[in-house]
Amino acid sequence: MATMDASAPGARPLLNRRLTEFGTTIFAEMSALAARTGAINLGQGFPDTDGPESVREAAVRALRDGRGNQYPPGLGVPELRAAIADHQHRFHGIALDPDTDVLVTAGATEAIAAALLALVEPGDEVIALEPYYDSYAACIALAGGQRVPVTLHPRDGSYHLDLDELRDAVTARTRLILLNTPHNPTGTVLTREELTAIAELAVERDLLVVTDEVYEHLVFEGEHIPLATLPGMRERTVTISSAGKTFSFTGWKVGWLTASPELVAAVRAAKQFLTYVSAGPFQYAVAEALHLPDDYFRELRDDLRAKRDLLSAGLADVGFTVYRPAGTYFVTTDIRPLGEDDGFAFCRSLPERCQVVAIPNAVFYDHRTEGAPFVRFAFCKQRDVLEEAVARLKRLA
Repeated sequence: MATMDASAPGARPLLNRRLTEFGTTIFAEMSALAARTGAINLGQGFPDTDGPESVREAAVRALRDGRGNQYPPGLGVPELRAAIADHQHRFHGIALDPDTDVLVTAGATEAIAAALLALVEPGDEVIALEPYYDSYAACIALAGGQRVPVTLHPRDGSYHLDLDELRDAVTARTRLILLNTPHNPTGTVLTREELTAIAELAVERDLLVVTDEVYEHLVFEGEHIPLATLPGMRERTVTISSAGKTFSFTGWKVGWLTASPELVAAVRAAKQFLTYVSAGPFQYAVAEALHLPDDYFRELRDDLRAKRDLLSAGLADVGFTVYRPAGTYFVTTDIRPLGEDDGFAFCRSLPERCQVVAIPNAVFYDHRTEGAPFVRFAFCKQRDVLEEAVARLKRLA
C-alpha cells in the first residue's frame, strides 16, 4: 500500500507544527519493546494487579443497573462529584460545593489538557518543574503557550527545587505555574516551606497554578499538602487528581479537578469540546471507592513503600546510584556507576541484555543533557516480579 507523503496534500506538513517535536511517546515505544522481547515492564507506570474487588463489582453493578450507560452529566455524575468533595474535606480539610467546584474528566491527562487550553493564550509562558511528565509539554504546546522549565536538581539522594531559580523564571509573560507533587519521575514531595514560597510568588505576581496531585495518597516520607489550602491560593489554583493511581484502575480513565466556580467554569468550557463526558458506569464505582475506609489508603501506601524499598535496595546492589523517592511509584537511578551515560541507549539495549524495561529520564527534560544519565523504574508491581527484575539486572554487574 502506498504511503502518504507527510507534506501532501498541499505544500505544508500534515501534522500541526506545535506537535512536531513530540512524536510517539516513550511509553508506547518501551512498552512495545517489552512485549516484543518478553521483558519485565518496569517502564510504564501501571499496576500489574487490579484494585479492590468491591470497586470492580460496583462498576459491574452500575452497568447492570443502567447507570452511566448513556451520557452522564457534563460535570460528572452527582454521586462522584459529592464523593470528590467529601474526599477533599476528609483528607485535606477543603470545603467544596460539588455542584460548582468539581469537574470530572477523562483521567488527569484530560484535566491538564483542558486546564491549559482554557487558561493559556498563545504566547503565555507556563513554568513546569523539569523533569516533567511528557504530556505537560504537549498540552502547553497545543495551547500555544511557551514552556519554561525549572530544573529539579539531584543532591544527597533526592531531588530539590531551587526557589531562586523558580522566582527568576517568572517574567511579565508568565501566566501559569504547572506543579506536580508528589512528583513524577523524581519522587520529590514538595515541603510546606517550598509550597508556601510558591504560593507567595503566585500571589505577588498574580499567577494561576495548576497542580497535578494524582499521587496524593502515595507519600512515604513527609506529607502531601494541597497548594489550594495555602493563603491566597483558593481562587487561583486548579487541583487535579484521579482514580487510576489510588485505586489501581488506570484503564478506567476517571479523573477530576477542583477549583473555584470561576476556574471550573473556564476549564469546563474547553473540556466540553474534548471528550464532553466519559466512563459513565466507572464514575459510580469511583464514587464508592473514594468512601473506602482509611485502612485502604494506609495499606496501599505501606505496600508500595515496601516495594519501593525492595527495588531501591536491589538497584543499589546492582550498582546504580539510587534516588529513593519520597512519593509516587517510581525510582530514579543514575547509570554512570555502571560505566554508562546515555539513558536512551541504555534503556533501548536493556531488554536484550537483561529482559527488563525502564524509561530514560531525558525524555522528560528540555535540557536533555541534565537528564541524560538518569533512568526511571516503576515499582507498582507484584513483589515476585520486582525480585525477578532485580535478579535479571544483576547481569549488568
